[in-house]
Amino acid sequence: MLLVFDIGNTNTVMGIYKGEELINKWRLTSKKQTSDEVGFMVLGLLAASGISKGDIDGAIFGSVVPSLDEMFREGVRKYLGLECIRVSTKLDTGLEIKMKNPTGLGADRLLNAVAGIEKYGKPLIVVDLGTTITLDVVSREGAYLGGVIAPGMEIGMESLFSRAAKLPQIELVAPENYIGGNTVEAIQSGIIYGTAGMVDRMIKGIFKELGGPCRVVVTGGHAPIIAKYSNRVDTVDQWLTLDGLRILYERNRLGK
Repeated sequence: MLLVFDIGNTNTVMGIYKGEELINKWRLTSKKQTSDEVGFMVLGLLAASGISKGDIDGAIFGSVVPSLDEMFREGVRKYLGLECIRVSTKLDTGLEIKMKNPTGLGADRLLNAVAGIEKYGKPLIVVDLGTTITLDVVSREGAYLGGVIAPGMEIGMESLFSRAAKLPQIELVAPENYIGGNTVEAIQSGIIYGTAGMVDRMIKGIFKELGGPCRVVVTGGHAPIIAKYSNRVDTVDQWLTLDGLRILYERNRLGK
């Protein structure tokens, strides 16, 4: 079995693969811990799923929070006896990166592109709706061209509430109408319909620059919310980034 970690700014998703099947996953808070705390956490989650540490024969992680990297590597090394491969552009990705600075490509965006091509072909746009919103573009030839980075919905809400103390905290659900009947509905409309509109407008612009439409896949924690109100999304694949980790591990596994 393969242990994977997708370490994001807000959440870390841990998953277990048996072959190509994602058999379990957990969404955890990204925070500074000791390697011992990471090790105990991993062993506890495995035990709760009826999986022994001896069942795990590989590990890989992708991270956009460098300060958390070593605690995961050391925790897995110390408690599972495995070297945890770190995702970077130095691995065999099978992806031609046409960015001006390829080494600056975030692990999450790299993983989404790799998994997107493997699962859905090319050309392709992958929209990742998490702490940030990213759109990553793959050409007809399979080259990674670059994309878009924008603040995510939670960042937008946090900024709004921090600067307007009287505004109420809200749940991320869409109101029935664009015209909010009260303050809560007005905020929900602005955040959800506004985000869906922004995503659709960016996709329209990318289509124009590509010379025509292509498949659009959305992933990330907020993917189902925005996909429901987007006019341009074809597929929701909430665990695409984890699939990217599995694919890269198979291409780069130690001792292959």
